[in-house]
Amino acid sequence: MIGGGGEGDPGVEVTASVVIATMGRPDHLRSCLSHAARQSLRPVETVVVDASHDERSYEVVVREFPDVRYIRNPFGAGHLATSRRIGVDATSGDVVVFFDDDAYADADCVARLAEVYADPAVGGVGGRVRNGIAGEETAGVDEIGRLLADGTLIGHFAADPGTVIEVDHLLGACMSYRRSALEAIGGIHDHFTGTCLREDADISLRVRRPGYRLAFQPAAFVDHVAGPYPKGRRFDVRYDYYAHRNHAVLLAVTSGSGDRYARANVGVAARDGLRQLRRSTRAVADRGSPPGARLRAVGGGVARAGACWAGLAVGMAAGARARRSPAGRTVRGQTVVENDPRRDITRRPT
Repeated sequence: MIGGGGEGDPGVEVTASVVIATMGRPDHLRSCLSHAARQSLRPVETVVVDASHDERSYEVVVREFPDVRYIRNPFGAGHLATSRRIGVDATSGDVVVFFDDDAYADADCVARLAEVYADPAVGGVGGRVRNGIAGEETAGVDEIGRLLADGTLIGHFAADPGTVIEVDHLLGACMSYRRSALEAIGGIHDHFTGTCLREDADISLRVRRPGYRLAFQPAAFVDHVAGPYPKGRRFDVRYDYYAHRNHAVLLAVTSGSGDRYARANVGVAARDGLRQLRRSTRAVADRGSPPGARLRAVGGGVARAGACWAGLAVGMAAGARARRSPAGRTVRGQTVVENDPRRDITRRPT
């Protein structure tokens, strides 16, 4: 059984570092850090990597969490994977635990994640991401973290299977990786722009390639409060575009543009676009709705269909380029700002 077998010594505890990538959500960051500070298994260090354009998150860290290290990601929006990589490079634990800034960890979360690494074959462990939706603990419980034959990723990370199970990919809001596994794949790559969707799945699928296994530990959980996006809204047209763009890139860089997953994904994206157009057609036929509402529905359906197809086309091209440059966008000029109380915190880090 995953997490319980292998030649590892279950009596030897691994050390864990916590990395929290944030951007423009200081109030969420404060709550996230408060929960991270209450862990029953104390992390060897907690690092915040901030891509914000202002000083609010910096002030939260230096004023309220003096034991937390603050690092500036100078690249800003669209570089979540770079924030994660900066965090990994700045930490030393055997395991690196990632929490989103709007995900609040249970006090035993790090401990429950860490215990699964007693199995040396395990390269990554994720936890439940609870969204407060009725019935989510049973919805999709048999399909958690799956990569389907058509290249579709199934989540259901709020479900509770009652035991540790093996999965194909993890969710970035609450995931962890063995440091040696990250080193074996050349670290975290940054190919995922815009909303940064699929940057977490990229790590997962690449960690599996050398033979590591991924586990889902339902006893480790966070409460996800879904903080606002720095740009746009969840599930808007922009979200649709980057969902298809980044998914095409993911499949290209992890399996190859000619792989069955990537080929099947072309059909999935085409059908998604057609489904949006059919919704527009139904809106036109709905004589019970005001003309203005029908017009907006038609425009929305056409825009979403275009986002699906444009995202696929751009993603396939970007994926081909990424295959030629596997490490992705280069991490340069990291600006590290320590929590020095003597520093004038009203000044922007330089």
